[in-house]
Amino acid sequence: MIKSIIIDDEDHCRATLFMQLTRYCPEVTVVAECGSAAEGLKAIVAHSPDLVFLDVEMPHMNGFEMLEQLPAIFFEIIFTTGYDAYAIKAIRFSALDYLLKPIDKDDLRKSIAKISREKENLMAQQLTILFQKLKNQLLLQKIALPTFQGFEVVPLDTIIRCEADNNYTNVFLKNNKKLLVSRTLKEIDELLEGQPFLRIHQSHIVNLNEIVRYIRGEGGYVVMSDESSVSVSRSRKEELFKIFS
Repeated sequence: MIKSIIIDDEDHCRATLFMQLTRYCPEVTVVAECGSAAEGLKAIVAHSPDLVFLDVEMPHMNGFEMLEQLPAIFFEIIFTTGYDAYAIKAIRFSALDYLLKPIDKDDLRKSIAKISREKENLMAQQLTILFQKLKNQLLLQKIALPTFQGFEVVPLDTIIRCEADNNYTNVFLKNNKKLLVSRTLKEIDELLEGQPFLRIHQSHIVNLNEIVRYIRGEGGYVVMSDESSVSVSRSRKEELFKIFS
């Protein structure tokens, strides 16, 4: 049984989520419903939940600010939010889970299915990445990449390049390590926006700091620090040259 708390300032949202959990997710028990972040903090201390459904947008103290008040995170989190592109991007960057309001029952089931019942998890690292992204630091240090086994927290400067593999992406790291990530290259490109990465081809993103040289030719390609060669599309050559000029 998964012991959960719902934290949302809107009464109808709490009631709807409670109904959906009761009807579609019998393995989840709701032990408390809270109408504010302050109430949520008290409930977390009182009930030690396995899972918290946390609204992002709340008055006085939002969901992110509430989490920063906690000395330790010992539970899983599923954020619930209306459309907030920046918040959603930050959540996805950290590989945390979220549900978009109004919550769809199938999305809810999928999120519950992913909840780990193991005590040991990397939630603290994921939240560190989330808060770093939300504070809009120019150069982030790590990204959480979802894999078939869960996710891996990867320092950005260890990524050499990313290559599309249908609906997945192969991420090539230093030390000859490769990860198959359950994100499309387009999604990876969006997550890396503002970082020293460039999509130089429909199928390739490269770390600009890991480019060793550019080879001219009919197509043209770059050689990376791991000696791999990556083609540069004609439409991206000008942007690449501008960066290094």
